[in-house]
Amino acid sequence: MSYSAPPPPSYQPVPNHPQATTVLVLGIVGLVVCGVAAPFAWVMGNRVVAEIDASPGAYGGRDQANIGRILGIVGSVLIILGILALILFVVLVAVAGTTTSTG
Repeated sequence: MSYSAPPPPSYQPVPNHPQATTVLVLGIVGLVVCGVAAPFAWVMGNRVVAEIDASPGAYGGRDQANIGRILGIVGSVLIILGILALILFVVLVAVAGTTTSTG
């Protein structure tokens, strides 16, 4: 009697979360092109990563969502630093304009 090897188990890839790619794209756009998109990537990324973690095995794409979230954080920090630099510049110009040099 001859026995044949059993067929390999069928592999069903886990579908990515529907918004994982959106978060990644928003993170890239927020960092490279339009900084306003960065906070949206951060907020959406937090939500998507939490949804993926809450249902293990139901969704994939955690890496994409997490990278988009991190890019959103970096972009948001850069926006904040830019705003602070602008405020500092305005204050320095105002102080320099009010001081008079005596010579």
